[in-house]
Amino acid sequence: MSLDVMFFTIVVGAVFLWLIKALFESIRLVPAQTEFIIERFGKYHVTLKAGFHVLVPFVDKVAYKQDLKEHTMDVPPQYCFTKDEIQVEVDGVIYMQVFESPKASYGITDFQYAAVQLAQTTTRAIIGTLELDRTFEERETISGRVVAVLDEAAHKWGVKILRFEIKNLVPPESVRQSMEKLVTAERNRRAIVEDSIGKKQSLVNTSEGLKSEMVNVSEGEKQK
Repeated sequence: MSLDVMFFTIVVGAVFLWLIKALFESIRLVPAQTEFIIERFGKYHVTLKAGFHVLVPFVDKVAYKQDLKEHTMDVPPQYCFTKDEIQVEVDGVIYMQVFESPKASYGITDFQYAAVQLAQTTTRAIIGTLELDRTFEERETISGRVVAVLDEAAHKWGVKILRFEIKNLVPPESVRQSMEKLVTAERNRRAIVEDSIGKKQSLVNTSEGLKSEMVNVSEGEKQK
């Protein structure tokens, strides 16, 4: 066999293998709770739902894969200042879900990163309107307001914000110590008050007992 024939055979074999590979890659099995975004000639063409699909070789390609299950994103700790100028450390977690794959693919570069950044800035803004005591009392209110802001923005990204939860809200060590002292003082005050009420009730009971005894003795003497 001449070199020309050998070279031609190798080229034909390589082209054949490449065609076989392209045909196999055109067969797509989309898992449950997943959608594939298909581009044709570089433009959005169709969204593939879960199931078996066949693409047009050399024309169609899978550009994005979107998971439709609920996503959980940690919001890293950050420092926020309350209305009374107390610095607190806050972190949280976002629960979200893709409901429109094309928007999630083309509407924003990274919707998860954007949601975390927006959650942080919104949390800082809300805590800045509250005094320290209220930040502990109104965790649910803070979470609800963050969800409202996030969901309005995320709707354009084809994403639904399900909920936002504050995991930790930590004041400075000096403030924590002061709060612990206040709690201890309040606990001691209640103990003293309860003890005083108990002693008072005991004296009342004793007095009532003596009074009843004297009345009984008096009635007995009277009848005698």
